[in-house]
Amino acid sequence: MKKPSERVVDIIKLLRKTYPQSRTALEYETPLQILVSTILSAQCTDERVNRITPALFKKYPNAAAFAKADKAELEMDIRPTGFFRNKAKSIMGAARKIVEDFGGEVPDSMEKLITLPGVARKTANIVLSSVFKKAEGIAVDVHVKRLSCRMGLSKQAVPEKVEQDLLKIVPKDAWLDFNYLLVNHGRAVCQARKPRCADCVIAALCPKIGLPRALVPVKIA
Repeated sequence: MKKPSERVVDIIKLLRKTYPQSRTALEYETPLQILVSTILSAQCTDERVNRITPALFKKYPNAAAFAKADKAELEMDIRPTGFFRNKAKSIMGAARKIVEDFGGEVPDSMEKLITLPGVARKTANIVLSSVFKKAEGIAVDVHVKRLSCRMGLSKQAVPEKVEQDLLKIVPKDAWLDFNYLLVNHGRAVCQARKPRCADCVIAALCPKIGLPRALVPVKIA
């Protein structure tokens, strides 16, 4: 088995061929919309987020509107996404800072984005890569964390530490789409409970780290 830094290049090539249109599944038109959608997607499916955001963004068309929102009303607007009280607090806090410190426009750097309430590196990376096409890191969500462990790319449990491991071995020209490639593969094949290893295009490159013994398949050439 090759070293992680050698395998990851082959993994990226195969996943890009398998998922040529990899991008976030969240639907958005503006930087603010992808920011809000990403906050809402925490512990919620992108599909559910996409169901409520058209009406949400029509009701709150800009950062000033979110900043001035009635918190109880906003909570009800986003209730289907779960954890709606904390999410409403984060959205309103971020919107206020965007209005007060950034002229109503979502900032386009990691340094500034992570100053927004409720915005950590994962959310900032999604915003930067999706709408600004900037690669300042790799977003580590549940799919990226799981697949990175299974493929032996990181042994860390904390997302920030997983990201640091990935940044050392993933070529910078792949930082923009690495998250989306792993998310697509995690949803389609390398699922949490029952990974479909027999259908996996990168099975020969995967040491199966993190898989229960009963689920470790025969290697596919």
